[in-house]
Amino acid sequence: MDQGEQDYRLFLNGDEAALVRLIDAYKDGLMLYLNSFVSNLTVAEELTEDTFLKLVLKKPRFSARSGFKTWLYAIGRNLALDHLRRNKNAPAPLEDAAPFSADDADLEREYIQQETMRTLHRVMKELKPEYRQVLWLIYFEGFSCAQAGKIMKKSTHNTEMLVSRARRALKNQLIKEGFEYENF
Repeated sequence: MDQGEQDYRLFLNGDEAALVRLIDAYKDGLMLYLNSFVSNLTVAEELTEDTFLKLVLKKPRFSARSGFKTWLYAIGRNLALDHLRRNKNAPAPLEDAAPFSADDADLEREYIQQETMRTLHRVMKELKPEYRQVLWLIYFEGFSCAQAGKIMKKSTHNTEMLVSRARRALKNQLIKEGFEYENF
């Protein structure tokens, strides 16, 4: 049993501090993942709040067929898809990446890293939403293909194929931007 599952079970048994631990542990990653759907950090933040609100109000049953984080992200994904169905407006542009925590002795390296991440996020914005989502889950959130597949409701094989196509599309976009793909 992972810490998320343990805290969720404690919350269901009345431990409010366990809910605070869940929110602290998962809110940032979930918000950034949901941003890959809606391309609006404010909306992603609201969807993240809605995800945790759903845990509080509806107390859905966690079946442990997947990890807690995978289950939580799937709930958030479903809320994001519902939001997109209700609001068929064009998405707002993805905001620049948050700055890295820097090594004060090497400001030039920090600047290059920040510019690289901004470019990466800008280029990812140009990819198909499904490509952005799978790349985000696997490379930024550290999910396996099987876990990402569960979140995206795809088989592991389909997810692996999607990752391959998404990486190829990202590589082509980076080359168009004048970057050498091997640096990423």
